[in-house]
Amino acid sequence: MTLPQNFTLNNGASVPAIALGTFQSDGGNSKVTAAVKLALELGYRHIDGAAAYGNEKEIGLGIRESNVPRSQIFVTSKLPQTAHDPSVVAKALQQTLSDLGLEYVPHAYRADDRLQTIRHPSGNNKPVINYELSRNYAATWKAMEALVESGKAKSIGTACVLFIAKLSANADPMAGLSNFNLLKTRKLLETARIIPAINQVELHPYLPQVELVDCSRQHGILVMAHQPLGGRPVGVVRAHKGQPRPVEDNEILEIATKLDKSPAQVCLSWAVQRGIPVVPKSVHESRLRENLNLSSLPEMDFQKVNQLSHKTGAIRFLDPKPHIGFDIFDEENDEPLDNKAPWD
Repeated sequence: MTLPQNFTLNNGASVPAIALGTFQSDGGNSKVTAAVKLALELGYRHIDGAAAYGNEKEIGLGIRESNVPRSQIFVTSKLPQTAHDPSVVAKALQQTLSDLGLEYVPHAYRADDRLQTIRHPSGNNKPVINYELSRNYAATWKAMEALVESGKAKSIGTACVLFIAKLSANADPMAGLSNFNLLKTRKLLETARIIPAINQVELHPYLPQVELVDCSRQHGILVMAHQPLGGRPVGVVRAHKGQPRPVEDNEILEIATKLDKSPAQVCLSWAVQRGIPVVPKSVHESRLRENLNLSSLPEMDFQKVNQLSHKTGAIRFLDPKPHIGFDIFDEENDEPLDNKAPWD
């Protein structure tokens, strides 16, 4: 079976199966421009970024230096945590467009970054959160829908308010998500005029997100995997710090050796074979090439990877609860329920 190169979104447009992630690139953001340029020259056509990464100018420069026509490129950005007030969403998008040097960009919404915070942390180095606005993410979504309808954003979704859109003038409006769990996805769908095209979530062999993937497909939402290799989020939101990643799993290593693939290729191929586009990160040419060179796994090996989480239990490497004081992935309660943090 040949793996797909693109996936069709719910408006008929398509998104590449493999994106370049730019968060926490080695050496800070100093290598982002070169990595973006090289990735596009190697064949990548989806670049994943965010205003909070502080590298949108570098991403835009890499796009321009690559000389790849913009009509061929998807760019993902994300609404900053400080800009989820509906009255400032449009201004935040305009800043992203300015930094990227683009005329428009897509948009999606991500639960782990959906919290409305002020720009400066509190004295205990914890974020200061607007709890009421954090609960009312439907209002932020409504403001993003207005951007799609105005033509400024071609695609919106939930992933820190993810902007995902093909950079062509005739692209149809679309929307997407990321890090929205089942509870939040279903709640958003109750009021959304534009159905998210994408839900970008942590997904890897230790966290296959089967129920979320099934629910999303029922609504025409394409799940996209960030941290598809298990990932190492920044320290304040990193969980299971001593836990080996899927690329270090003995069964993954055995499959990789047998198939003459790298462990990363096994994990990425498994996800794409499930119908899930992936967002791996690297600034190294050998790994950039490797991540593009995927192929389907034999059914027996595919099923072995599918079963890994049954042995390990679901392992989520991204967990902001200790930092923010509540569980954004709670499937029983739409957190935050309280109006203050436990340490207040």
